[in-house]
Amino acid sequence: MEFTEVVRARRMIRRYDPDRPVPKDVVERCLANAVRSPSAGFSQGWDFVVLSTAEERDAFWAATTEAGAPSDRWLDGIRKAPVLVLCLSHKDAYLDRYAAPDKGWTDRDEKRWPVPYWDVDTGMASLLILLTATDEGLGSLFFGVPPERHDAVHEAFGIPGSRTVVGVVSIGYAVPGPRSPSLRRHRRSGREVAHWGRFGVAGEDA
Repeated sequence: MEFTEVVRARRMIRRYDPDRPVPKDVVERCLANAVRSPSAGFSQGWDFVVLSTAEERDAFWAATTEAGAPSDRWLDGIRKAPVLVLCLSHKDAYLDRYAAPDKGWTDRDEKRWPVPYWDVDTGMASLLILLTATDEGLGSLFFGVPPERHDAVHEAFGIPGSRTVVGVVSIGYAVPGPRSPSLRRHRRSGREVAHWGRFGVAGEDA
């Protein structure tokens, strides 16, 4: 698929066929593309925990949901995804990199980072996983972990405290399901979001 076709085909999938496993080589291609993502200072402060067995996935859902709590249509669909990829950022990799001699900073002061590029870069790497999955004919979804469940996820999978779970990508073969009600919202066009020369100047006024 051409890149523009992949982008146009890209949509978040919330229901998967649990009986169709994702080939390991496809998951590996997703990760190989993820590490081609832009990275400030080539810091590459990301890690990915791949959960591809029933036991691993069950451990994730146990860590992120309340035992005995009623399920819902969203959760029922996502639970069937055969692969979950935990996308982790590593802040210290950036603080250390920019304190290196070739960068010129002499400290690791976080005030130099009004935008947390460790999370931004991990998000961009996650997008390449999503796009690769689409190119491979798969469905995928990026979703977050509830804040109160981050510690449980760290403990369940031995994730060091220095890593942050930015989000999770579910991957699998899509099955038909109801469309998200959010899709009723208007998709903003490129013309609507572009400001030419200064904020508030539309293209036709530039």
